[in-house]
Amino acid sequence: MRIKGYHFDYYLLLTAVILLILGILFLSSVSAVFSQERFGKPWYYLFHQTIYGIVPGIILGFVVFRINLSKIKKWSFLIILGVLILMVLVFIPGLSIISGGAPRWLNLGFVSFQPSEFLKLAFIIYFSTLLGSRKISLMPFFVIIGVIILLLACQSDISTLGTIISTAIIMYFLAPTPFWHIVLITLLTAGAFLILIRLAPYRMKRLQVLLGLIKDPMGLGYQIKQILIAIGSGGIFGAGLTESYQKFGFIPQTISDSIFAIIAEETGFIGSLFLISLFMIFLWRGFAISKKTTDKSLQLLAVGISSWISIQALINIGAMVGILPLTGIPLPFISYGGSHLVVELIGVGILLNISRSVKK
Repeated sequence: MRIKGYHFDYYLLLTAVILLILGILFLSSVSAVFSQERFGKPWYYLFHQTIYGIVPGIILGFVVFRINLSKIKKWSFLIILGVLILMVLVFIPGLSIISGGAPRWLNLGFVSFQPSEFLKLAFIIYFSTLLGSRKISLMPFFVIIGVIILLLACQSDISTLGTIISTAIIMYFLAPTPFWHIVLITLLTAGAFLILIRLAPYRMKRLQVLLGLIKDPMGLGYQIKQILIAIGSGGIFGAGLTESYQKFGFIPQTISDSIFAIIAEETGFIGSLFLISLFMIFLWRGFAISKKTTDKSLQLLAVGISSWISIQALINIGAMVGILPLTGIPLPFISYGGSHLVVELIGVGILLNISRSVKK
């Protein structure tokens, strides 16, 4: 598709649109009963997702699609600094909202949101600019990651930390840096994760449940047991849209973290495979966009955004099928939640902007 002599990657756009439509479709299916019970309106969650997620996400995505990419690189430090300030503000009483036993949400009165979702994209923008501008040393990397680890550890948000570090390692690997840097970073971050797991008993118990060291199907293992029942019940073709049985109070967080289990139950193996394929296409198009530009910063920015969204999908789905510990990370474009959806659509806008900046 061409715009004034340029083109953008309409395959990526189509993939994102399909994911967004599927998110609307399945959220309406899963949330209707809960909406009716809690608010007397079957479309409350869908309406909320539209007003605070889809609409602002599309508007901001279009804004970054049209903005000059050099400005994004120029403002990269201010972007990461601003988001880090927001991450600190969540610890101030009166501004913070406790979620999952930790301060993760920021309440500004007219709107509330989760700054850690914006941290993912802000870090990718800043880190891609840093890596592309000069040969980076390990010290700036560890300073940035150290601050992020501290803030996210205090918010007990290890799943977001895992997404950011995994994305950072991929970006660092593709930048012109020594391979031994990658080995050292991987070993040190793995050690940091082990320490964080040991410091919080519930994280260690989740890992033990995953490895089968704890057998507690009615306690610690209840959620994953019900999730696997839902996925297994879907069979090849699924029970049919809106026909999930497990969504009626058996699985916690069905509209957010666990929505993939309901999708698998209603659409079966075929529907699940189709959804996973969409994320694989998204990753492929992101890397294809990266290869078409000669600007190193933009290459790494495209790789970072597509890797982040794909890794997040992998973590969420991996937890649902029992190959990763259960986390509180949303399924991109699908799970309920305005913060993550807005920043994901902004990421799509940036990817499309990079793709249109390259002459065909």
